[in-house]
Amino acid sequence: MIFPEQLEPGILLKRYKRFLADVELGTGGQATVHCPNSGSMLSCSTAGSPVYLSRSSNRTRKYPLTLEMIRTGSAWVGVNTSLTNQLVVEGIEKGDISELRSPDSIRREVKVSAASRLDVMLTRGARKIYIEIKSCTLVIDSCAMFPDAVTARGTRHLEELARLVGLGAEGILFFLVQRLDADFFRPAAHIDPLYAETLARVSRQGVQILVYQAEVLPQGIRIVRPLPFSL
Repeated sequence: MIFPEQLEPGILLKRYKRFLADVELGTGGQATVHCPNSGSMLSCSTAGSPVYLSRSSNRTRKYPLTLEMIRTGSAWVGVNTSLTNQLVVEGIEKGDISELRSPDSIRREVKVSAASRLDVMLTRGARKIYIEIKSCTLVIDSCAMFPDAVTARGTRHLEELARLVGLGAEGILFFLVQRLDADFFRPAAHIDPLYAETLARVSRQGVQILVYQAEVLPQGIRIVRPLPFSL
């Protein structure tokens, strides 16, 4: 994915109220910007970190600037979770995800029950492959982890995938690690033990786990390789 417009540099001053951040702009002055990430952003929200911002052409937006990425140590971290599904679908279409190459069709935001939608459904002939996608930005000691905060919704998605597998479909949980300073992945059991326990259980029940890593640069973001993982 290439950003359609050149991103604007800045320095993070603070992130607050989940969806807001104050940034010192590269052009001078400060601005409150939209932070499109509902997680805690643990390990990637340190004040003083370089950031890149996109600017909306919508003149009616209260906060025209959006936080896209933040520099943590040696890596740019993609924090705009609204792009994650697009990145994975693009990776499927380009054949960058070997396990998901050449589907017959791709559908997004598929309703699977009265209360739940999953991110993507692929078909291959009569086979249906349901995929729930999670953006991973937490890295500690070269280990990528998810979640960075307790996620009851994420646990419900795991149960939905297991239910669909039980009905004869394929279910995949896809973790996209949006930074290059990780060498492997595991669930963050110290943050959400129920999620970690449920992930291990549904994996035994047939839900597939895929973990891929993306290269995040101010010019764009692309999926580059699978990561080994342990549950």
